Amino acid sequence: MPEQEKNAEHFLNLIRKSRRGKFKIYIGMSAGVGKTYRMLQEAQTLMRNGVDVKIGYIETHNRTETHALLEGLPIIPRRELFYKGKALEELDVQAVINLHPEIVIVDELAHTNIEGSKNNKRWQDVMDILDAGINVISAVNIQHIESLHGEVKAITNVDVAERIPDSVLQQADEVVNIDLTADELITRLKEGKIYAADKIEIALRNFFQADRILQLRELALKEVASQVERKIETELPRNVQLKTERFLACISSNHEIAKKVIRKTARLASYYNSKWYLLYVQTPKEDGDNIGLAAQRHLINNFKLAAELGADIIRIKNNNIAKGIFEATTQKEITTICIGKPHLNLFKIILNTAVFNQLLNKLSASDIDIVILS
Repeated sequence: MPEQEKNAEHFLNLIRKSRRGKFKIYIGMSAGVGKTYRMLQEAQTLMRNGVDVKIGYIETHNRTETHALLEGLPIIPRRELFYKGKALEELDVQAVINLHPEIVIVDELAHTNIEGSKNNKRWQDVMDILDAGINVISAVNIQHIESLHGEVKAITNVDVAERIPDSVLQQADEVVNIDLTADELITRLKEGKIYAADKIEIALRNFFQADRILQLRELALKEVASQVERKIETELPRNVQLKTERFLACISSNHEIAKKVIRKTARLASYYNSKWYLLYVQTPKEDGDNIGLAAQRHLINNFKLAAELGADIIRIKNNNIAKGIFEATTQKEITTICIGKPHLNLFKIILNTAVFNQLLNKLSASDIDIVILS
């Protein structure tokens, strides 16, 4: 692309960014910490100060204190859809855009829309609203962050289906943590302020255990701290030129830990606010019909996951995996290579190749790190 076109595109991107709405996200460690309550409190304050604020979608879960805060706030009617014989309601994105309030409240950012909606996920609806120049205040729980899926599952034994890409959080202008101690949250649960009476005992035996809450709380605090650090790095550049980190996640078609490697690399890249890549080196053994359908599906799903988490996908053909990594590392100016456990096939192949010594020498000379992910 000619320099003149690059400059024009850069200027156009600046204009688009300035026209885009501002995005604020309340984040919490679990249901019941008070995210919706805080959003409605803010909406009431904004309205008292003459700001055109409207409720696009809110879910009070019949909590009395939260529901009371809706009084007087203008609500945009939801869109009614019929799905499998039932009347269901969704956020009416077009109505929000047509009314064009200064600020709109949109709850439950990780929600999956009803089949037939324009967008599959509510966070995508929010992106459309922001692109229309409308400011959005939203909320999400820490367990819905894509790159934390494995850690949350290990803590809670729950496979959270509704998740948002980390890039959604990264696009927020402000991320606010709604924090409670484990004791405070359990007390709220026992007082009936989170779930109905018949669900309290079940919740106490499962999700709402003190040790689990503490671990989720730590995840939430770390995530918000990471977002604050990112803002400092991007908005308050230091005089000292820092090394630009670039991560490369290496996967094969058949190792089971691929998703963990992808998510952990995404977390590292997110922490350093840096670019990252997913590399798959296709050897002759995996060319064409030599790779099974199940392995192909697994590979495609991993590419999709990595793309959702902000990676650029690199697929190259090479009969030597280490050489393929060597080439990608050089071309993309990689600073850190992320790879799976040593017992995995990919790592075995690399160790068994003479080129690996060349790769190590190159990494050593270029100050490139290798991270072996468990």
